[in-house]
Amino acid sequence: MARKRKRKSRRRQEGRKILELVPQYSIESGEDKPVTAARKYIRDLGIQPPALLIVKRNEHTTDRYFWAEKGLFGAQYVEENHFLFPSLREFQPLVPPKTPAVAGSTR
Repeated sequence: MARKRKRKSRRRQEGRKILELVPQYSIESGEDKPVTAARKYIRDLGIQPPALLIVKRNEHTTDRYFWAEKGLFGAQYVEENHFLFPSLREFQPLVPPKTPAVAGSTR
């Protein structure tokens, strides 16, 4: 039986493209939980936000975290809500402002 493909959110796709432009760090969690390993790595290296951390849990599983001014967030949440993060504004493509439609003058 064929499976129906899940619809891809445009907002999430845009967020994913923006996160690709942010500095990325790949680490292994070791004995720590993935989020703890990410926090220790940030502290030890003094990483400045914004940054994306890819934490390998085991040979099959990786977790992705976004380091922002306000803390550590799951990358999927940031993809969907990238407009809430001021540090990502510099990575967003410029959108030309919309010009208001001018009605024709009648004389």
